[in-house]
Amino acid sequence: MGISFAAWLLFAVSTVQTYTINAGISYVNIPEKKAFHPLQSDTVNIRMKLSGWKIFLKRLHPDTPHIQVDLSGLKTRNFIVFTNQLGYVNRQFPSDNQVVAVSPDTLYFDFSKQTQRKVPVRPVYDMQFKKQYGIIGDTRANPEYVTVTGPLEDVANIEYLETDTIKGINVGADIRTVAYLNKHQKNNITIYPTFSEISIPVGEITEKVVELPLKVENAESYTSVRTLPSKVKVAFLVSLKDYNKWSSRDFEAIVDMESWEKNKVQSLPVIITKIPDYCKLISVEPQNVDFFVRR
Repeated sequence: MGISFAAWLLFAVSTVQTYTINAGISYVNIPEKKAFHPLQSDTVNIRMKLSGWKIFLKRLHPDTPHIQVDLSGLKTRNFIVFTNQLGYVNRQFPSDNQVVAVSPDTLYFDFSKQTQRKVPVRPVYDMQFKKQYGIIGDTRANPEYVTVTGPLEDVANIEYLETDTIKGINVGADIRTVAYLNKHQKNNITIYPTFSEISIPVGEITEKVVELPLKVENAESYTSVRTLPSKVKVAFLVSLKDYNKWSSRDFEAIVDMESWEKNKVQSLPVIITKIPDYCKLISVEPQNVDFFVRR
């Protein structure tokens, strides 16, 4: 019995079999003066001839390959037939992975008027900083704007383009890097340029405390409103280089009498309504204040 199973297993892994996998698609050789909408999904099914051993490995470690589709044929028609591109598709895989069919075999495209638009670059980042370090100024992109070309209805909906996520660990100095722009799977648009140089100022930060007078809002129907205390202490993080730049004049703290009128609260919550850019609020003391009203 054991010998029979071993023989069967050896036969199974050594024979060539047909295996179907999903693959994502992207486009190359896009006609310059044509804008298009794919009329089907951006994934296809690929049938391949593989050895049983390779099928076993793919099932053990499944992945989703990506293939390129040559759109040069769209100059004279509105569809692409995979049967005519099997040679091109096979060159994108190892020689012992033979693609025999792609489903659907025909891709259809809808053409529309092509337009251009300049849109801003929006850097995306996910960074962990050294202790007492952080972003201390504006993130800049060069270029700040890129040109998007494609179908009018698609380009009109693009307000900005994000970069691929810029990542960093234990960051304690300025970041300067090149980040490619993310199409978000919009294969029927082109971007120029395709990347932007991103600069992120990073520096040491420290804690600072300022004392703020409390302003009372929505108190027009009262003769006077007095809070106790009349001032609050605000602690925030600020870069060392800007430590002396910000003072109590750059912050604002209020209490809103509507909180009492609507909810009959016993004390008024303190609300910080103004804080400089790149200053991070830590605490407000006290967070609630007592008050006296004269009608």
